[in-house]
Amino acid sequence: MNATIGTIDRPLTHDPLKQAPMTAHTTSEKPHGSATADFITTGAITSRQNRTREMQLIPEALARAHMEDRMREVDAERRALRLVAARRMQRRAERVSMRARRALAMAVMH
Repeated sequence: MNATIGTIDRPLTHDPLKQAPMTAHTTSEKPHGSATADFITTGAITSRQNRTREMQLIPEALARAHMEDRMREVDAERRALRLVAARRMQRRAERVSMRARRALAMAVMH
C-alpha cells in the first residue's frame, strides 16, 4: 500500500506551517506551462505568512470592535443620565417659579 502524503481536498494537516513544502521537479524537463519552483515556494510562504498575520490580528480586531461597542453604550448611558438630570432640574426650577409667583401674589393681595 502506498502512503499518501495528502491531497488538496484532504490535506494531512490544515496547519499551513506543518504542511509539506512544495518541491521542485528533479528532472530538467518541466511540464508545459508550469511555474518555476522559486515562484511556487515563495508564493506559498508569503501566503502562509499573510494568513498567519491575519489570523493573529483577528483577536485584536474583535477586541477593538468590542471596545467601540462598549464606548457607544457608555456614551448612550451618559447621555440618558444627563437627560434625566436636566428634567429633574427643570421640574425643580418650575416648582421654585410657582413658589415665587405665589409669594408675589400673596404680597400683592396684602
